[in-house]
Amino acid sequence: MTAINVLAAQRRRARHFCIQALYQWSMTGSTPSSIEAEFRTDNDFANVDGEYFNDMLVAITQRSEELDALFEPFLDRELAVLDCIERNLLRLGTFELLDRIDVPAKVTLNETVALAKKFGATDSYRYINGVLDQVGLTLRAHELAEQ
Repeated sequence: MTAINVLAAQRRRARHFCIQALYQWSMTGSTPSSIEAEFRTDNDFANVDGEYFNDMLVAITQRSEELDALFEPFLDRELAVLDCIERNLLRLGTFELLDRIDVPAKVTLNETVALAKKFGATDSYRYINGVLDQVGLTLRAHELAEQ
């Protein structure tokens, strides 16, 4: 496996753990550092981009209101009625689109939709995809227009 494929797989696992950690944060109000410590103790992080996991968890929890404001205009319902998983998936995807320009927008969209299929309610992945498409066109119009 090439170094790029290894990194992609490690980041995929980091996103997987991050959405679970964000769920825990939303449900318990625990600090990101205590959640991260628990995740690193309870899970095998050997094949996880741990730095990426930390960056996402800290940034998303600290900047949740900023991220919410970026995707909220594209919702067809009030932010407060969004399922916790959907809200955190949108935060994760929006964070990557906003701050992780090293990750192609299409990768962010595909990875977030895959997580929605795994953790979200039936067909919530379609909703996540539709909202993040709009966020992507706002934040990375040039990149998405080229594809």
